[in-house]
Order: sequence, then structure tokens, then C-alpha cells
Amino acid sequence: MDPMKSERAAWVIVPAFNEAARVGDCLRNLLRENRYQIVVIDDGSSDETADVVQRFPVWCLTHPINCGQGAAIRTGIDFALAKGAEFIVTFDADGQHDTDDIEQLLEPLKEGQQDVALGTRFLGRTIGMPASRQWLLRVATVFTRLTTGLKLTDSHNGLRAFSRHAASRITIRQPRMAHASEILHQVKRHRLRYVEVPVTIRYTKETLKKGQSALDAARIGSELILGRFAK
Repeated sequence: MDPMKSERAAWVIVPAFNEAARVGDCLRNLLRENRYQIVVIDDGSSDETADVVQRFPVWCLTHPINCGQGAAIRTGIDFALAKGAEFIVTFDADGQHDTDDIEQLLEPLKEGQQDVALGTRFLGRTIGMPASRQWLLRVATVFTRLTTGLKLTDSHNGLRAFSRHAASRITIRQPRMAHASEILHQVKRHRLRYVEVPVTIRYTKETLKKGQSALDAARIGSELILGRFAK
């Protein structure tokens, strides 16, 4: 595959909810090398997220109300596929992710070796992660391994990459945070080839406030279980 063609055929999906203070820096970093098509989904923000995004040469889609990160990612994936995306990367708007990790995720997909590349902070690097957050994430990973059979070290990392083949088969029905586990269940169900790729995750006071608590984790688990029974 032509390297330039494959780069422009890679789309980065950025779900954003009330990220006016951080999304600008996120987009500047993503646009630094001008490699990717970028679409931001403003998920019903009550701040100036959409205004900030519209200052950049990226696509901006807006949900009139807050629907949840899962719904925002689904909107972005559907849009990118309709535009002809060959590869799709999900990327948080809050500055947790490192843009330099994107190419590492895309490499096994571009080479045709894998269908899905999943970022893992536990084989990579974390900056500023509290011990309580590490414990919660490791418990979630054990639960995911038991319920999916996938051999993972990090089950709730928002930095992921999909080939067009994989993205076309994964249907996100969970509108909120349970979508992360739902994606992994579908990777297993559709027998998609997957690999974990070491990435860097940065934590700040702001991102930790928006992170998941033990109560959130329990809620995610119940949403996922109810969603499976509802099929």
C-alpha cells in the first residue's frame, strides 16, 4: 500500500464532552504532522467545545444532547467509514493520549497482520496514575479476560485502532462507558485478529475528575450484562 495513501486513509475519532479547555491542544498535536483525517464529535457539550474545534481544519459533528462516549464514537466511526476510511483510531480529547503512539497502533494493521490494535498502558508507560486507579483498571481487566477469553493487560484504554474490516463489523450499542467492554466482546465474537501495543497515558487532576470510580465500574458492568441479555 502507498504510505501516503494509507496515512490519509487513517481517520482519528475524537469524542469530546465539555473539553473546551483541552481539545485545542489535542488537535494541535494531532495536526502537527498532517497525516490523518480528524473528526471530533461534540457530544452535547455545554461549554465552548464546538467553537474551539471549529477553529481547526478538522471535521466537527455535534450531538444536540449528551449521548455518551460510546454513542459519540459510533457516530464518528459511521462517518469515517462513509468517507472511505481504511483505518480508524479512537483518541481522547483530554490530553491523556500521546499522538506519537498512533503510528505504532496502525503499523500491524497497515501490514495486514491484525484487524484491531489495542493500546495498553501496563506494557507501556503511565504518568501520574494513582494506585487506586491502577487497582480498579486491573480488576476490570481480570473481569474482561474471564468474560471474553481475550488475553489482555489493559481492557479500558481509549486509544485503539481498527481496520475497515473490523470497524465495519463492530456495532456499538452501549452509549456510555460500557462500550469499551462491548468492543472487546465483539472482537471475540467476530474472531477479529488483535494485538496489544504499548502506549503512554498521562493523568492530571482534571482527567482524574472525569475518570471512573468503583461505582462507575459497577455501573458499567451492569450496563454490559443487561445489554447482552437484551439481545
